Amino acid sequence: MYQSIQYIKFLLTSTNQHGVHSPFVYDLITKCFYDKVSYPAYKSLKTYRNSLLKNSDTIQITDYGAGSKRFKSSKRRVGHIAKTSGTTLHRAQLLFRLAHYLKPKRSLELGTSLGIGTQAIALGNLEGQVSSIEGSPEIAAIAAQQLQDFGIQNQQLKIGRFEEQLPQLNQQQWDLIFIDGHHQKKPTLQYFETLLPSVHNNTIMIFDDIYWSKGMTQAWENIKQHPKVSVTIDSFFWGLVLFRKEQVKENFKIRM
Repeated sequence: MYQSIQYIKFLLTSTNQHGVHSPFVYDLITKCFYDKVSYPAYKSLKTYRNSLLKNSDTIQITDYGAGSKRFKSSKRRVGHIAKTSGTTLHRAQLLFRLAHYLKPKRSLELGTSLGIGTQAIALGNLEGQVSSIEGSPEIAAIAAQQLQDFGIQNQQLKIGRFEEQLPQLNQQQWDLIFIDGHHQKKPTLQYFETLLPSVHNNTIMIFDDIYWSKGMTQAWENIKQHPKVSVTIDSFFWGLVLFRKEQVKENFKIRM
């Protein structure tokens, strides 16, 4: 019910590229978000996801996040995880386009899940390197095998709690950060603060499911107000954060 109400509010207050005066944001929307090119990589993205949807294996998972709204048991079919918790094909394509448009050399993903998003970012820029962290060893094993089977070599998968793995990585500067795990207010804000020293002027940080719960929406509102944040784009399912010092501070709601 909360998400439904928030979505109605979003539809009433969001827009498209019209009224966006920032050249950078306007180009990002028109040349990336609304890019209608049917890229050859889309076929691989679809095949990767479909192979997971058809996987009937049952695994026992370790969940450090907010849990699932659909699953009550820690035993889950891989196909069901791909269908209900994995990145949708639409979002995988958008992740691909972001990586293709921005050409990030170093990308970080918190929450590998089955590797659908990992594959999308990696294919978007084959010259870049994707570091992805997954808390559940059981799910990570599936993702690792999938990524290997599909020949995705420009990625490294790390297993463990985010708070344990991040200190080993945050000395790097990240060009693209995709946070898709632990959908709770306090941890989300902690990851944001932990990663701030490793962002630069052109970094884009993406938060998944900002309307997952009231707590996640509160975290999003706090992030929007942070003094280092210059521009945010609310697409309802994602919240994008930019740190460009030359930009006037603005918050957009854009339909995708």
